[in-house]
Formats: sequence, structure tokens, C-alpha cells
Amino acid sequence: MLVNKSYKFRIYPKKEQELLIAKTIGCSRFVFNNFLAQWNEAYKETGKGLTYNTCSSRLTQLKKELVWLKEVDSIAIQSSLKNLADSYTRFFKKQNKAPRFKSKKNKVQSYTTKHTNGNIAIVGNKIKLPKLGLVKFAKSREVAGRILNATIRQNSSGKYFVSILAETEVQELPKTGSTVAVDVGLKDFAILSTGKVFSNPKFVLQTGRKISESTACSFQTTGISNKTKM
Repeated sequence: MLVNKSYKFRIYPKKEQELLIAKTIGCSRFVFNNFLAQWNEAYKETGKGLTYNTCSSRLTQLKKELVWLKEVDSIAIQSSLKNLADSYTRFFKKQNKAPRFKSKKNKVQSYTTKHTNGNIAIVGNKIKLPKLGLVKFAKSREVAGRILNATIRQNSSGKYFVSILAETEVQELPKTGSTVAVDVGLKDFAILSTGKVFSNPKFVLQTGRKISESTACSFQTTGISNKTKM
């Protein structure tokens, strides 16, 4: 059975890599906000929003006008647009609130890029990321399975992290057969509905005898006490 598993590591980018991360986050935020504004405007005018394909086509034209969008990971920008479309889909299904504009003042800034043609890979104590190249990271465990995407984050303290989503194979638990009822008792450890009896361990039997003897003594003492009162 295939399942998705997430891995999170701290990364230590160089100064030029930090600058490129900042640019990618900024460009991803700009694209998200730009098309969010267009989406909202279209909805006000027509009662319908845009589509992912329409926005993707406009993004291609926008890159020709704003050449600085080409300096960063193109997949990250496209992922930002896809996230916007997915947010609107969930909104119309009443699964979440309407998308909101992203602010550069948010405590955590991030962007997501997808794996394609080996652009994301673990190489020793470094991780290969699109446009960034090899980045040193704190490898606390191995990444198992096929890498799907990577999200690069910068928190409020300035530290950088990468979250990797990987698809991995896991073994399913064997299915049990017919249900068998179990009756647990004192004399016999267990009696199955099939009639099979499991004897009680000696220490359990000894405990049972002590409880029986203690109960009998208690009854005898109570009886003597009642006779004395009479």
C-alpha cells in the first residue's frame, strides 16, 4: 500500500542561496496575490471566478512582461497558482474560507516546489533543490520512497527548514478471520467460543484460592459476631 510521508529538516543555505530563497518566496507571494485580485474581480463582474488554466496562460504572458519572475524556480511560481485554484475549489465546496492575500509580514514565509527529473534529491549531507543547487542540511534520518515535493520555509527567527513529502510502500496488516468470542474466568484462564480451554497459570490459581479462603473466613467471622450479639 502506498502512503505519503513527510520529513522535516533544518537547512543551512549560503548567503546567495538565502537571497534566492527570499526572491522565490516574494515572487510566489506576488503571483498568488496578483491572480487572487483578478479572480475576485472576475467574480464580481460575472458571478464566476477564473480557472487554473486561464491563470496559467496569463502567467506565461506575465513572465514576458516581468522578467524578474524568470530568475526563480518556475515550478514554485506555478505551485503558488495551483494552491490558489485549490483554495477556491475548497471554498466553493464550503470546506474553508475564501483565499486571503498573503503578507510579507507573516511570521512564516514559504514556497513549494515539485519533484521532476531529479531536481530534488538527497546527496550525502546535502539536499539538492531547484535553482538553489546543493544545500547543507541536518540529516536526522533517511528519506524513504519517491520524493513528491519540497516546501522551503523561513521562520520568524530567520532559520530555514525544508519539508519533504515522499510516497512510500508500507505493508498492510493481515486481515483476521472469523471472530472468536473469549470468556475469561478464574478457574480457567480463557474459554473460546469454539470450546477450547486455556488453563490458568499457577500463580493465578493460587491467588484465586487465597481470595476464596479469605472470603470464607470473612463469612465465618461475621456469623460468630452476629451470634454473640444475639
